[in-house]
Amino acid sequence: MAEWEHLIPRPTSRFLRVRCISCESEQIIFSHCSTKVECQMCGEVLAEPTGGKAKINGSVIAVLG
Repeated sequence: MAEWEHLIPRPTSRFLRVRCISCESEQIIFSHCSTKVECQMCGEVLAEPTGGKAKINGSVIAVLG
């Protein structure tokens, strides 16, 4: 790895594949979302903003990107 690659910070935010607790459907959400994210199928709240990383209310299946 080149020396300059250590100087450039990498983002800590990721996209997450989250499974809803109530209806078991999956949805891709942003780890640092700034608004409430609701399930598209049942309307259950999957993520709530906290000012930084979001509070994830479902189960994280995979981390993307």
